[in-house]
Amino acid sequence: MDSSSALSQPNFYDFLNRMRHPASADLVRAIKSFIVSFSFHATDADNDSRKLQDFLVTMETTIKEHPLWVHASHEELDSAIEGLEKYVMTKLFNRTFASSSEDVKADLDVSEKIRLLQHFIRPDHLDVPRVLHNEASWLFAAKELQKINTFKAPREKLLCIMNCCRIINNLLLNISMSSNYVPAGADDFLPVLIYVTIKANPPQLHSNLKFIQLFRRNSKLVSEVEYYLTNLISAETFITNINASSLSMEESEFEKNMQLAKLANEETAARHGSILQLSGDDALTTRRHGKEIHVNLEGCEYPFMESEAKDLTVEDVQQLLRLYQHVVTRYTRLTKALARLSLHEERLLHTMKDPASSTELKKEIEKWLHKGILD
Repeated sequence: MDSSSALSQPNFYDFLNRMRHPASADLVRAIKSFIVSFSFHATDADNDSRKLQDFLVTMETTIKEHPLWVHASHEELDSAIEGLEKYVMTKLFNRTFASSSEDVKADLDVSEKIRLLQHFIRPDHLDVPRVLHNEASWLFAAKELQKINTFKAPREKLLCIMNCCRIINNLLLNISMSSNYVPAGADDFLPVLIYVTIKANPPQLHSNLKFIQLFRRNSKLVSEVEYYLTNLISAETFITNINASSLSMEESEFEKNMQLAKLANEETAARHGSILQLSGDDALTTRRHGKEIHVNLEGCEYPFMESEAKDLTVEDVQQLLRLYQHVVTRYTRLTKALARLSLHEERLLHTMKDPASSTELKKEIEKWLHKGILD
């Protein structure tokens, strides 16, 4: 299978429309049953992956023989399975993505390591030849990689990686055609990808790579797709284990650079982004240009609301980024807390009619939200 068929554009809405057809009732039951069955077992990434892969293979056979697809082409059948994968994995995303404390720790470790490396790593440290230096292309590739958390389906996350790698590959091809330099395959491609990954510091890199490996259809992880995914996995491994010798740098110089980077990050956090506290009265305390600002959340008085983009300093942008990260973190915890409630519709309807039950339910919700957000 070539890379174009592996990443052909599926029609997800066609899949959903067919699932609404009365004749698809048996398929809908099978899909819902599979999704519900996940909650009956403890989270186990390898076992969950096995179940998903087996389910997709079984459903592929079922769909091929189903009356709704009796005259469908190969492309239409493939699009249906792509739609099925996207639907199922979107429903199971919170259960399967970054599902262990080890994954969460690995994401934090990789992200922190990259934040330190960003202070001093240059292309020359990775032996990237001068002829391949192209900051504009590298930035474009990094932007594609940073989009990876925008999506929940493994195919769409993989597309972000593919777009990033294709930009790098096109850069190498263009240079080979416009100069006497002949790129040395992976020996040139991987160092550039490592540098782009450091520039991008994509969110939850470890968990995203693991999620794609486990839950993207095995038959699709081939050819160009497999090559690029394997290279990014190698880039993550290199970054995780990076040391002085891997950068052809003196040990003392490497340690000095890492210490200076840590100090720089701590200073930035102390002066700007990390002076962010939520007090008991729902107020936000932050600091701008050395001046403490007290922000009333209920009164909708937010920092920078009256600012123009041209007025922002580099420090302001750093602070805005940390504010954004803080909001996303709390939103994620809130979402997970709500998901754990698992309230039945019947109970909610009953609560609306019974004030006593409503009070009891409110206390339970407050308890779960407090636990989910503050723990």
